[in-house]
Amino acid sequence: MNSSNSNNSNATGTTAHRRGRRAALIAGLVAATALPLAITASAEATSAGTTARTAALRPVSGQPSNSVTRIADFYGAYIDAQAGPGEGGNLVTELRKYYVDADYLTELEAWEDENHADGVLRAQNVPAKWTVTDNGKADHSEAVVTMTWGDRTTTRLVVDMNRDHEIIHIGDKGIAGK
Repeated sequence: MNSSNSNNSNATGTTAHRRGRRAALIAGLVAATALPLAITASAEATSAGTTARTAALRPVSGQPSNSVTRIADFYGAYIDAQAGPGEGGNLVTELRKYYVDADYLTELEAWEDENHADGVLRAQNVPAKWTVTDNGKADHSEAVVTMTWGDRTTTRLVVDMNRDHEIIHIGDKGIAGK
């Protein structure tokens, strides 16, 4: 009886040992199969994300010699400065000096005093976004600046620039319709 118990005990130990090895082998196979699938899924997700980001990218281009580009540059920098800390401070002043004709700057400041608003934006607020579109003129450049506000309303301004790339007029109408 002892010898048969001994065999049973040995058989049970061997069976348990085989089950353990079998479980370890299955776990290894599962890991070996799942890991590459996880890496593939991650790579596909990353690839899809990169493709989506690439599709969402849009070029912005310009030329320093192009008046519409300069008007767009001015409004972009000016709005960024006004939206930043301290409402732009010295940067706003320097942008005005650089892009706006000195004679017109005096006129612009008089408009601001009279209307209690920013003369470049013709508003007391800063727009949420803006676009600049060429309006074309022969002896000077004219562009339409469309500003979209937080409530999604828009304001259109006509901006005129001389051949020296200085802003000489900002208003509801172009310089010819002044």
